[in-house]
Amino acid sequence: MKANPFEKYLTKEDKLQHRIISYLKYQYPNLLFAHVPNEGKRTVFERYKFKYLGGKSGIPDLLIFYTNKKYSGLAIELKVGYNKPTANQKEWLKQLNTNNWLAVWSNNYDECINIIQKYLNNEQI
Repeated sequence: MKANPFEKYLTKEDKLQHRIISYLKYQYPNLLFAHVPNEGKRTVFERYKFKYLGGKSGIPDLLIFYTNKKYSGLAIELKVGYNKPTANQKEWLKQLNTNNWLAVWSNNYDECINIIQKYLNNEQI
């Protein structure tokens, strides 16, 4: 099988997110979720258009649109290694929590999967 020429451009965080997305697709094929593509370099025009169309910095990487017994949705900001959320990301997590979402950040695959499973099974997180 031929190697993907774009693989070298993926970050560790990209690969972590892909693992989580792959898990969701396999375990919960009907689950409604999305990645918000906020990261990456943009041209001056793309930055203008992003803001013009209502783009906001700091939105968590993964949004799961599933209402359980306690929350309206689940948002996860992914980090790798010792990275921590930025001030904008922390503010989004805070605001989502205030608006009845469970909004967390994690830098660990197993922790993310545990949070997702507990959330979807209405278990205490």
